[in-house]
Amino acid sequence: MSTATAEADEWADAPAARRPGRAAGAWIAALLLLGVSIVVGCRIADTDGITPVPQVIAFLPWLLAPTGLALLLAALARWRVGLVWGVLAAAAVAWFIEPYGKTSEPKGTPVAELRVLTSNVEFGQATDELIETVRSEKPDLVFVEECETTCDEKLTQAFGGDRAPGARGTYPYRQAVKGNGSDGSVILSRYPLKPAPGIKGTLGMPGATADVKGREVRVQLAHPMPPLPAHVEDWQRELRALRDYSAADKTRPTILAGDFNASQDHAAFRRILDTGLRDGARLTGDARTPTWPARTVPAFGTQIDHILVSEDFAANKARFLNLRNTDHRSLLLDVTLHERD
Repeated sequence: MSTATAEADEWADAPAARRPGRAAGAWIAALLLLGVSIVVGCRIADTDGITPVPQVIAFLPWLLAPTGLALLLAALARWRVGLVWGVLAAAAVAWFIEPYGKTSEPKGTPVAELRVLTSNVEFGQATDELIETVRSEKPDLVFVEECETTCDEKLTQAFGGDRAPGARGTYPYRQAVKGNGSDGSVILSRYPLKPAPGIKGTLGMPGATADVKGREVRVQLAHPMPPLPAHVEDWQRELRALRDYSAADKTRPTILAGDFNASQDHAAFRRILDTGLRDGARLTGDARTPTWPARTVPAFGTQIDHILVSEDFAANKARFLNLRNTDHRSLLLDVTLHERD
């Protein structure tokens, strides 16, 4: 056999044609690339697919790791098809890492500066840390998820009865859905609130209308079910309800904030952005900063906590705060409300 023929056999296209060690590497590479391709294929098709895709696609940027491993194994196995497949998969993942959503700036006259905070306190365990954060950062609107009965009582004691005029750090206005465990949620506000129906879901999602210097601003807390295998349909339905809320009224400024249990790589979350709302962290250049899981592997997490704003707002600065006793990072966003031309 000639040298050229031997080399050609070494680079054969079928993984099974290899020596045992190389064949095993090629098969492992194929399995890795198949898994990555299924997830990327759903991203290309603009769908969240079925379990385990909704759970995995939240971590889409990290699919570069198994893709890189597959490329290495394909190279060691001298599998040409695997190398081409791996390069295409890596290119697709890299393409979709680009942040999604509009970034246009409002054109009207500035009306008010607002600081907005959203924080999942994990069954109320981080309530004390949240109270400290609110007192130090002095946000104007606070969205609190998983605020059970004790959390609600502590927030009422800390902020509920103080109506000192002109005191930025006081929160005399609130809208809440009471509940145990992860069911309860609260909106605290320095500005007067009028109750709104909120959004019906498995977990509490209160809503209101805030009077911000004479402007009516819709404020809505988001906390749909997480996409657990047994609750993917509930998760999709509740994200659709958030999308419908976003699309229902485009005449008034809107702030939609909370734990969405979804990243920008989920089609159901992108549908919310397609209504015209913009992701505050995207506007400040922080679209890929992870917020969960903050306790275990924060550097390899995903951003599922968001503050979405209508085109009436400019986002000036985003900060991600680490609170003890919760697996979520809190998001603090400074925005400017503009008068529409």
